[in-house]
Amino acid sequence: MRFRTHLKNTRTFSKLTASLSSLGKVCWMRLEYDVVRFTIIPDQGTQVWAQIPVSTIFDEESYQIESNSDAINIEINVAVLNRALRSTFGASSSQLRLTKKDKMPLLALTVLTTEWTEGNMALATDEEQSGQSDVVGDRRARERETWITQEIPIKILHESAVEGLHEPHCPDPDVHIILPGLAQLKSISDRFTKLASTEKGRQAGVVANDAPSASAGAGATALSTNSAPKLELSANMHGKLRLAIATDELRIASVWSGLVNPPLDPAHITQEQYSQLPSERMRGVGDNDESGWAKVRIDGKDWSRVLSVGRLSPKVVACFINEMALVLYVYLPGSWNGEESCLTYYINSFTT
Repeated sequence: MRFRTHLKNTRTFSKLTASLSSLGKVCWMRLEYDVVRFTIIPDQGTQVWAQIPVSTIFDEESYQIESNSDAINIEINVAVLNRALRSTFGASSSQLRLTKKDKMPLLALTVLTTEWTEGNMALATDEEQSGQSDVVGDRRARERETWITQEIPIKILHESAVEGLHEPHCPDPDVHIILPGLAQLKSISDRFTKLASTEKGRQAGVVANDAPSASAGAGATALSTNSAPKLELSANMHGKLRLAIATDELRIASVWSGLVNPPLDPAHITQEQYSQLPSERMRGVGDNDESGWAKVRIDGKDWSRVLSVGRLSPKVVACFINEMALVLYVYLPGSWNGEESCLTYYINSFTT
């Protein structure tokens, strides 16, 4: 088993791993001849299935992989990988390879850095030019190269250990829409979640203070371990997106309009089948008809972590399966129409 490559786009690679690390520590990284796959499957929360062409982050000419199964499956702490990748910024060369140390598998990231330092070599100067015969130090700047290697612990997974892992299968979406600017959406989402959390905390304090002394601790604990505030995200096929949150004392909402409902690829279905898609039926419902909106309820804190993908790509297509799930398709810059350069986020909807 062998893997070796030079890194080509370290900033994209770093942004990718940073986005993944916000959702889970353990990542399944699958190295294949043409693509690299990253998968996060936490015990609860959002799943991520990313498929990246080798040429997006690695140098194709130096990319070498040898395996009996034509793929290498690696379990890695993606946060550790992200920290290591930060050292590649501004480096002259960066190489990633599979190796071992004391029989333990590692990914070795070797970086060549270049810096300029003041010289301090004693040189005799020309008496005729300088008018003096002293020996002085040559203080001219000199270039110095330094090799730095970081070792990232990993586990090699046998093909049989991952063959049962499959991307979730979802029904055709009821609504598909391009999300607005993720920075703005994240800011408003965080504000809504904070307001709801503050309201919940205030209510918890009231319950704890009103409870008899013998049960005050139990009352406060029961409320403090309650689930985080849930955001209601909904959209229709007329370019509108709505973000709302509601508590016993509070209900607020923000609405975006003029967004794009991108067409689905009709290549593998007939025109009649296309017209029967749930999203096309929803398109036929009036703009102001509530039945034309698809809704999901999502954890506010988890949603905030998902929106960190904005550092990687500004264009995200959201597919709503009403009251069931939200699927986000994140396309890397320069591959807007390329399915092979896609990160897919699966978010389950909470019941009312």
